[in-house]
Amino acid sequence: MEISKLVEVTRGEMVESVHRGVLAVVDKRGNTIYSVGNSQFYTFIRSAAKPMQAVPVIEGGAAEHFGFNEQELVVITASHSGELEHQEAVRGILRKIGLDTSNLLCGTTRPLHKPTANKMALENIKPGPIHGPCSGKHAGMLSIAVHEKMSLEDYYLLEHPVQQIMLETMAEFAELGKEEIKIGIDGCGVPVFGMPIRAMALAYANFAQPDKYSLKRQEACQSLSNAMVKHPQLVAGSNRFTTVLLEQLGAKAIAKDGSEGIFCVGLPKEGLGIAVKIEDGGARALAPVVLKVLDDLGILTEQDKEALETYYHPQIRNFRGEIIGTIRTAF
Repeated sequence: MEISKLVEVTRGEMVESVHRGVLAVVDKRGNTIYSVGNSQFYTFIRSAAKPMQAVPVIEGGAAEHFGFNEQELVVITASHSGELEHQEAVRGILRKIGLDTSNLLCGTTRPLHKPTANKMALENIKPGPIHGPCSGKHAGMLSIAVHEKMSLEDYYLLEHPVQQIMLETMAEFAELGKEEIKIGIDGCGVPVFGMPIRAMALAYANFAQPDKYSLKRQEACQSLSNAMVKHPQLVAGSNRFTTVLLEQLGAKAIAKDGSEGIFCVGLPKEGLGIAVKIEDGGARALAPVVLKVLDDLGILTEQDKEALETYYHPQIRNFRGEIIGTIRTAF
């Protein structure tokens, strides 16, 4: 069966809704050690690709040449909420590479962080490309283009050398041929990569424990991993599960979310990667599934489970504040 029931949503004693999906846990040798549903199920990795897409920024020399700091490296991996610290990190990259926000071709959207968006509305500040969750990734791509003296006005197109670097890097981490990766267009306009769930998990195993690669790539992965662990707020934002998970687990895990119900985790000590896809794209199902897998693998301590309880076993409350149901795993 390709898709399995992963989560039940209850109201009283009755299951009211379900979320189906697939998940896989893969070691860096490519062995699938734990799966629910068909681990060969193809879907788009979406923004969970960003840590791997940030690797060429370091590997190719742009990060060292322009002197990017840890916060700037992290925001390249981020699907950020558009908070002030996210904006400042993106502006820092652009300033160092001699560009400005007009060079960002990621489209315009309001910040995901509602207080920031509300403050902008009150102050009559119009949203710009820097406020979008992918502005850091785009700034990183532009840094490669500037460093390698490539064209800037079309850096987001598949045929541009920057996007070919992104495709090649993703294929290497996922251990796929480029022709095996299906191409779509992401929300921010750049190519997005379709691949089996097990390949996503393998990519995270390889990112978390990159000893099969060159020393330069190992150093790039380690630098990004360390920076993401040190600055989890920049990876996502206030009160978001990705940031909370990174804050709680520290160096035990590298985690990244993606739109339409994608979540990936790399476990550096174990050399494992985890990939989850919720079929209907429902983000509310992700945290319970991810935490159950981490618990089953023995990654979560009792202290971790207590700190993450509201994500592991979410309660549903009515407008009176009464508990009327729960969101629970079903695998």
